[in-house]
Amino acid sequence: MKRERSSVNLANQITIFRILLIPVFIGLVIYYGDSARGDHPNEALRQWAAAVFAIASISDAIDGWIARRFNQRTRFGAIMDPLADKLLMLAAIILLSFTSWRQHFPLWFPILVIGRDLLSIGGAFLIDHFAGKFQIHTHWTGKTATFAQMAAILWILLDLKPEWLIWPTIFAATFTALSGFLNLADGVKQLQAAGHD
Repeated sequence: MKRERSSVNLANQITIFRILLIPVFIGLVIYYGDSARGDHPNEALRQWAAAVFAIASISDAIDGWIARRFNQRTRFGAIMDPLADKLLMLAAIILLSFTSWRQHFPLWFPILVIGRDLLSIGGAFLIDHFAGKFQIHTHWTGKTATFAQMAAILWILLDLKPEWLIWPTIFAATFTALSGFLNLADGVKQLQAAGHD
């Protein structure tokens, strides 16, 4: 009898660790925002928030490499790994748009990111319903958008030059919109192909 690979392997343990870091990151961002309202913001909280975000981001690359290198791919990992990434990114972008940090994202940036994700999720369900199966085709623009969003988030967390924040934000927004457009075009193609079957 063939034994199934355990879903609680090293790669998935790292994914679970990243999920557990998200509420820690959220707490640090909120508490620093509260301290920033006063005359003496607690810079240690900001530095810890940056460190936790960096560790969580790096762990994403590590668990993916381990899963591929040691054949530890599981259904749990396939679902939870991208979910953990998305929760971390959305939490960071939303919090850094509405909390009292010295720097924050303009309102249109979280609207763009959340809108693209909602359209992607809704489109995937729609295609899955009408086409029978939705096929995910990864594209370099999506990976670039994620990397650019991380860079823009770290820009704020590390309190780099505030007057330059608009540039990493625009770069991230450009690839976020482009990847969303390509996902939409791919979805339309899948629907058209299903209609001809």
